[in-house]
Amino acid sequence: MDHKRTYSAVTVTQSNFLVGKVGDYAMLVKMRLSLVVVISSVLGYLISADGFINYAHMGLLVAGGLFVTFAANSLNQVLEKDFDILMSRTANRPVATGRMKSSEAVLFAGLSCLAGIVMLGAINPLAALLGMISMVLYAFVYTPLKRYSTVAVAVGAVPGALPVMIGSAAVDGRITLMALCLFTVQFLWQFPHFWSIGFLGFDDYKKAGYRLLPEAYGEIDRNLGLSSMFYAALIIPVVWFACFRLDVTAGASALISLCTVVYVYFGYKLQRDFDRSSARKLMFWSFLYLPLVLITFWLM
Repeated sequence: MDHKRTYSAVTVTQSNFLVGKVGDYAMLVKMRLSLVVVISSVLGYLISADGFINYAHMGLLVAGGLFVTFAANSLNQVLEKDFDILMSRTANRPVATGRMKSSEAVLFAGLSCLAGIVMLGAINPLAALLGMISMVLYAFVYTPLKRYSTVAVAVGAVPGALPVMIGSAAVDGRITLMALCLFTVQFLWQFPHFWSIGFLGFDDYKKAGYRLLPEAYGEIDRNLGLSSMFYAALIIPVVWFACFRLDVTAGASALISLCTVVYVYFGYKLQRDFDRSSARKLMFWSFLYLPLVLITFWLM
């Protein structure tokens, strides 16, 4: 009987350990964020493929994109472990708490990067090159820079917008005008998106010493909403450029422009009210906006 109880206790302990380890790795790679990144890459592929889909390449794009993103997010947490522990939002991350050694996370990042780049390279060299550029910019430029300058937001928007270009490059093997338009839309989208998140987590970011929002006298710049409106509005001419120069319908351009006007409106609400409620509405619309825009590009 004692042996049965001991065996049962050991089994439960091992099961709990495995569940905890899987959970830690999901947290290390920021699984939900990684999936969003890959979805934008797949939509970039579908838009550029124009119905001619190579499913083997799409599978490699999904798997390779995930692994490269896993590597970038893992390195980000290793580099920020001393600062993550200071913020309530990130204090429970595995490297920050010591549940996972930095060496383990770095090894995982290295293997993930290798696997991801090999998979993207099997599609074409440009997809692999853009994947590597994205990872290096995110982990080794954006991550340290955000403690020193608000320029980090613009720098971080580059790897943030590269996935959709990687998806397009996986089809064409070159950077087309459509790839540049999609990249520009996703690049501009990130400013209101990130600033709304930064507004809501401003105190947490300050505790860790991050300089991600424009400030005036130690407080958030009162014109943050105006800046959000400006960057959102810049998307409209890009979309109509795609309509006149590329195979994008006027209906798609009009629908995307309408969605963008709503995006601008929520930026205006943040400028007018300058409160958590308006920032939250801008953030939630930003989550909806990008997939709506990319799906419209694809289907129309």
